[in-house]
Amino acid sequence: MTRVKIILACVNMLLPIFGLLIVAVFLISLGSGKDTTVQFQSGVGLSVETQRYASIIYEKSEEYGIREYARYLLAIMQVESGGRGTDVMQSLGNSGLPEYQKTAELSIETACAYFAGLLDQARAAGVDMETVIQAYNYGGGYIDYVAEHGGEHRYSWASDFAAKKSGGTKVAYNNEIAVRTNGGWRYAYGNMFYVYLVKQYLAVDPLPLDVSNAIINEAVQYKGYKYVWGGASPGTSFDCSGLTQWCYGTVGISLPHNAQAQYDMMQHITLDEAEPGDLVFFTGTTDSGSYITHVGIYLGDNRMFHAGNPLGYADLTTKYWKNHFVCAGRING
Repeated sequence: MTRVKIILACVNMLLPIFGLLIVAVFLISLGSGKDTTVQFQSGVGLSVETQRYASIIYEKSEEYGIREYARYLLAIMQVESGGRGTDVMQSLGNSGLPEYQKTAELSIETACAYFAGLLDQARAAGVDMETVIQAYNYGGGYIDYVAEHGGEHRYSWASDFAAKKSGGTKVAYNNEIAVRTNGGWRYAYGNMFYVYLVKQYLAVDPLPLDVSNAIINEAVQYKGYKYVWGGASPGTSFDCSGLTQWCYGTVGISLPHNAQAQYDMMQHITLDEAEPGDLVFFTGTTDSGSYITHVGIYLGDNRMFHAGNPLGYADLTTKYWKNHFVCAGRING
């Protein structure tokens, strides 16, 4: 069976996913009517095991035209496996593949193909992003269900859908979110809390204003300095990751002196979500052999300060930077 056929077989046979669930602290508040609003703790970081797959997720998501959704896939991996094992996205369980043929890369590629299909279905149905997240766990039938009920995911819709699919059968579920919501159970179909489990890994708070200002103020004073490969201090001048390492270091945040390594340790966000002081990452700017080849400090208003030659400002709306842009990055908690 070819690789493409394997992936298609995995996607076609993918049933509701029961991945490994991460216990976090949740606050539960009752909304009006039947719906229950679940408030989750923000700023929960991805595990080291999940972060190491970030570059593969970005590469594979780009192949399927969904690179801007890579952070959702990283959050899903965190919920499904925490980055451990071979089926890291829990996308191969019904593939029929023997265990020796299952790999993390195939799991990621299958998940990207599946997620891309869900996004296409969601656009056609006019439903929101939270519906897509829940559909990763429930299957595409949930998209149609939400479309028939107003187009926006609600916890009550997820619960009702699972109740129908399970025939009302309940199973014990001791995750803190369930314990606080209903005493510790879920329906025996997927996980009706799935959106909230995933979203906790999407919510990373921006740097405090005084911290981001200090990083930027440190950086811009080196405007006009010469670019120096390997440079990581004012005494030697800087290369791109040396500049970001130095400026973050002045506020007590330790970064490695390598653009790829900085990318791997960051929570990945879109440029629209970026705040001053976040990092911005690029690919294909040099032949370094790494996926990430350049990094700069985001200033807001589609501008960055970076170690060009010389060090200075750049407009991210220009053709060159738009063509090489990968994502913005925010330091985890």
